[in-house]
Amino acid sequence: MSLPEIVSRGRWRVARAELLRKEEALRRARDALSAERRRLPMVEVDAGYVFEGGDGKATLLDLFEGRPQLVLHHYMFAPEWEAGCPGCAAFLDQVGHLAHLRARGTSFAVVSRAPFTRILPFKARMGWTVPWYSSWPSDGIRDFNRDFEATIVVDDEPVERPGISCFLRERDRVFHTYSVYDGGLDGLGPATSLLDLTVLGRVPEGSDRLRYHDEYED
Repeated sequence: MSLPEIVSRGRWRVARAELLRKEEALRRARDALSAERRRLPMVEVDAGYVFEGGDGKATLLDLFEGRPQLVLHHYMFAPEWEAGCPGCAAFLDQVGHLAHLRARGTSFAVVSRAPFTRILPFKARMGWTVPWYSSWPSDGIRDFNRDFEATIVVDDEPVERPGISCFLRERDRVFHTYSVYDGGLDGLGPATSLLDLTVLGRVPEGSDRLRYHDEYED
C-alpha cells in the first residue's frame, strides 16, 4: 500500500488548509442540494398497504407513530432467506438511538419482504430495538416493496435492493417525498444525514440543541 508523503508540520498545515477549502465548498454544495431535495414534489400514497409487526397488523399511517415524518429503511431480506443482508445490517448498526430523530418529529422503521416470523429471531440476534415490519403481501394487498422499487424484477426473478424512502403526513393523508437506493445510502446513518433527506430537514420541534438521548421529551 502506498502511504502519504512525510512532511514538516508547516507543509502539512498548508496542505490541510487547501483541503479544508475544498471540504467547505463540498459542505455548502451538500446543504444546497438538501434544500433542493426539500422542494422536491411529493406524491400522495393512497394504497391500503398492510404490514405485520410486533403488535400485529399495521398500516403505513401507523408506522408514523403520530409524528409528521417517517424515514423507512428497505432492508434486503427475501422471504426464502434465513437471515437478512449483512450490508443492510452494517447500515442499521450506524443509525443509533432513535430519540434524536423522534425529537425532531421523525419516526424510523424498517421494512422487509420476509415473513415476520423470520424477521423476529434475526432482529433478536442482532440486538436491535428499531420498529421492523414485514411487507409480505397477503391476498388483496398491494406489494409495498415492488411499488417502492425495493424489489425489482430482473429476468423474471425478484431482486432485493437496499433503500431509504421518506414520507410526510398531513392528518390522515400520507405523501411519498423521496427515495434513494443502493450506493446512494453511502454516508447515511447518523440522524442528521437521515433528516437531510426529509421535507422538514433538521428543524426540530422546539430547540435545535442536541441533547443526551434520555433528555428528550417523548
